[in-house]
Amino acid sequence: MAASAQISRLHPIISPPLASRKPLISFSRFSPSFRCLSSPLSLSRPKTLTKPSYRNRVRASIRKLSESESIPIAKVPEDLDASIPAAAGVYGVFDANGELQFVGISRNIASSVDKHRKTVPADLCFSVKVGPADTATATATATADRTVLQSAWKSWVEEHISATGKPPSGNLQGNYTWTGAPPDLRLTPGRHVSLTVPLEDLIDRLVKEHKVVAFIKGSRRAPQCGFSQKVVGLLESHGVDFVCVDVLDEEHNFGLREKLKSYSNWPTFPQVFAGGELVGGCDIISDLAEKGELKAILQK
Repeated sequence: MAASAQISRLHPIISPPLASRKPLISFSRFSPSFRCLSSPLSLSRPKTLTKPSYRNRVRASIRKLSESESIPIAKVPEDLDASIPAAAGVYGVFDANGELQFVGISRNIASSVDKHRKTVPADLCFSVKVGPADTATATATATADRTVLQSAWKSWVEEHISATGKPPSGNLQGNYTWTGAPPDLRLTPGRHVSLTVPLEDLIDRLVKEHKVVAFIKGSRRAPQCGFSQKVVGLLESHGVDFVCVDVLDEEHNFGLREKLKSYSNWPTFPQVFAGGELVGGCDIISDLAEKGELKAILQK
């Protein structure tokens, strides 16, 4: 049985929260492209005026970010404002200072906002603007399709960039405050599954197909040593888009610690790779961060 990897996520520099998943066999990631939904003008076959398509009607029904009303986000769970709809659409969450923090897409805006207020610091989740798809054209049984919602999401983000010169911080690459960090990568389906590809080849493929890989002790959310915790913290605080592999996971990464030491010729953990090359461990990552060179080195 060929080795597989639970490695999939969507995160370009600014990406819509709705992510498609790749098959587990692939280490590579992809992102949806935003397509223009309007048809090009045809000179040879002029179109007759017809009723607007469902897709265009739904897209037009979603207001601009600047035209949407700000709704306070109550802190008490049962007091969520009734004007926040349980419908498909886009939404923008603002902090206590009125600064847009995150633009999201949801099939149920009220549910998404409710989740944010339970998991995001209260000062970042103070109010929300919503852009629901028109209930007349997007009912519970015929919701706005994903392409339309992504188009509306893109429009809101671009509107904010035009006004401020920067995207919402929560939509930046490496910021997982709103979407949650991606799961750790697994090199194999399990230790009792026979591999048809040598483990060293899997390591080589992984570090070459991901921009930045951190091999750490423990998981990204719960590092098992101080050095691993420090490296994860530094990478996240510098907005680095990276993936983690738990070298202590004996079930899915059996034999990884010794094989990786041989592959990298580096005896300790954590180990951080960028562009397929070893950058170093905790000391080197810390030094680069102190010099202000970390992000530049990892983005080469």
